[in-house]
Amino acid sequence: MSVEGTDATPVGGSADELARFSFNQATAQHWALPDVVAGCVAAGVPGIGLWREPVAGYGLARSAKLVRDAGLAVTSLCRGGFFSADDWRAENLRAIEEAAALGAPELVLVSGGLPPGSRDVDGARARVADAIGELAPHAAAAGVRLAIEPLHPMFAADRCVIASLGQALDIAERFDPAVVGVVVDAYHVWWDDTVYAQIARAGARIAAFQVCDWVTPLPQGVLLGRALPGEGCIELRRLREAVDAAGYGGPIEVEVFSAEVWARPGAQVLDAAIAGYLRHVV
Repeated sequence: MSVEGTDATPVGGSADELARFSFNQATAQHWALPDVVAGCVAAGVPGIGLWREPVAGYGLARSAKLVRDAGLAVTSLCRGGFFSADDWRAENLRAIEEAAALGAPELVLVSGGLPPGSRDVDGARARVADAIGELAPHAAAAGVRLAIEPLHPMFAADRCVIASLGQALDIAERFDPAVVGVVVDAYHVWWDDTVYAQIARAGARIAAFQVCDWVTPLPQGVLLGRALPGEGCIELRRLREAVDAAGYGGPIEVEVFSAEVWARPGAQVLDAAIAGYLRHVV
């Protein structure tokens, strides 16, 4: 498979097959933003998920114009949150402004772990809810939805005290679903025996659906233990069918953190992401 082609002949899948596909730029971390955008256009990919750091490196206004001129939809911006940081409020207000400037409808929130020296996980989760309550009016005014992403429990101490979809919904349900929703990320929720009930519960609160695969043994540090769709053990199609049944018809982002994947040329990664998506998700 190659990303060479024309707009009229998308490579890797038909326009209908790729209608919901979005390529999260973190999947090809070392691919420069202009090249990611060009690769997506050549492959007939309609959407892209962006990250704040590479957007800032290229320039917010330049990034927004680049994606807009290419005709790509920005499906999400990662990330806000980390509410245990001293500057969480100012940083998240900036993130909301950036999402609005990029035309990203969703700002993904990773809540952050325990404050330094703390063991109070209940208190940390309460602070997440309070922080989102403070940010919600600003997000609503900007036309950006705050999307709470639960992470696998192994990240609870240092990265995200919101460790299940149910915990994310317990917070999101306090707010208008147009303002605060949840992210269903296959990597973080596949293990949960309540996940399908929680997806049904989420309904219109599903703000984003992200897919990758789980492989073992996990690498040191565990953060980079993801694989492209179809290379691990997650029932990705079952999860996709569940979010569809819950009423979600939005983009499906392929988001992979993997040193092995990042070492490959970006165009090859995009090809493989499309192939895995077509075979194992849709």
